[in-house]
This record gives sequence, C-alpha cells and structure tokens, in this order.
Amino acid sequence: MTRSDLVEELAARFAQLTHRDAEYAVKTILDAMSDALVRGHRIEIRGFGSFSVNRRPPRLGRNPRSGESVQIPEKRVPHFKPGKALREAVDQRTAELDAAREAKSAPVE
Repeated sequence: MTRSDLVEELAARFAQLTHRDAEYAVKTILDAMSDALVRGHRIEIRGFGSFSVNRRPPRLGRNPRSGESVQIPEKRVPHFKPGKALREAVDQRTAELDAAREAKSAPVE
C-alpha cells in the first residue's frame, strides 16, 4: 500500500472527507511521526506496533571493488516492531489465503 492508496482508502471510508482533506490528514500524521522519531521519541500505537530509533554502532567494512578496509560511521535508523494483534491478524489472514489458494489449485477428481 502506498501513500496514495492510503489517501484513497481514507477518502472512500469517510464520505465527509474530500480527497484533499484525506491527503492533508495522512500528510499530517506521517509528518508528526517523522518529527517524533527525529527527536528520538518512541511511537506506540496499541494493537498495531511501535516505532523507535535504533543505533547502529560504527564498524569496519570493505570496499568490494578494491578490498580496502573502510570505516563505516555510526547510524541511527528507524525500527518498527509489530504489535501482538497485528502479528496474529497477519498470520491468520495469510493462513486463510494460503488455504484458499491451495483449495483452488487442488485437482478435482
């Protein structure tokens, strides 16, 4: 699902929202989440998951072309950890889809 798909889904579910309002709502939420992560805060959405910033320590890497050692600096990267409800919903739904797919492709005798 892309950002545009999210805007379309929001506009479709809430008839009182114009496409422009839905686009503004999605942009506002994503901007607020980005700003919170930049400030080092953790975002927790119950039933969905949590976003946090992980630190990757500096390390020694290799240039694949020359084989020369290269120092790779420390990085801070966004990290998402799905919540229990989301994990279970994805697991259950994918199992249902797999079972339906297998039933379709099974030979009929």
